[in-house]
Amino acid sequence: MQIKKHLPNLITLLNLFCGCIAIVLVTKDQFDMAFYFVCLGIFLDFFDGFFARLFQVSSPLGLQLDSLADMVTSGVVPGLVMFCMMLKSYNNPPLEGVDQHILFSTLGFLITLGSCYRLANFNIDTRQTDSFIGLPTPANALFIMSLPLILKHSDSLVLLEILTNQWVLLAITFFSAYILNAEIPLFSLKIKEFSFKKNALQIVFLSLSLMLLAFFQFLGIPLVIMAYVLLSVVNNKFLKKQVILHGEK
Repeated sequence: MQIKKHLPNLITLLNLFCGCIAIVLVTKDQFDMAFYFVCLGIFLDFFDGFFARLFQVSSPLGLQLDSLADMVTSGVVPGLVMFCMMLKSYNNPPLEGVDQHILFSTLGFLITLGSCYRLANFNIDTRQTDSFIGLPTPANALFIMSLPLILKHSDSLVLLEILTNQWVLLAITFFSAYILNAEIPLFSLKIKEFSFKKNALQIVFLSLSLMLLAFFQFLGIPLVIMAYVLLSVVNNKFLKKQVILHGEK
């Protein structure tokens, strides 16, 4: 029984360990391996909650550990990645001198600040039990972590120009910090019943995601995240319209 009690927390700590390794890898410009360790951390993040519910050992300690581990894996790591990308965006530096450029690049850590605020707010927001309000930190982390991989594995000069422009990177940073905490309801990916009608949105999204990843590879990751947000916005408007029509009847 004691093993069952501590297994979810052990998995959570392994998530944190993956985040720590990813930080080291980012500092060594090994963005590919950092991405995979973040993916592993997110995978473990899913299973700590799964086993906590399975063994019925959910606890306030586990909730706090989960947020602290996510803060590193899905908060500090993507912020550090954006810092490194902005630091390397040598074209048209915003200010004269290396020190000023470093100062400008620290704005990449706004992603970390936005992630921290979201994780703290998530723990006290009772509205996010079956769905999300604002983009979850793991999804945001995958979005940011994919950017240097797109640069590395793409032959597109257009993408190279875009993702090495410090102003574009700054805009992505602001957007990331905003979408994490935006009052935008996002549908849950959990499939509770084996019914196509009740899970049509999730099935369509997962099918679209597989096609985007297969066709665009690393570029498909940010496209999947954007599709998730856009589908949620469209779904929200559709549901709102349905409620209005139902009310009129």
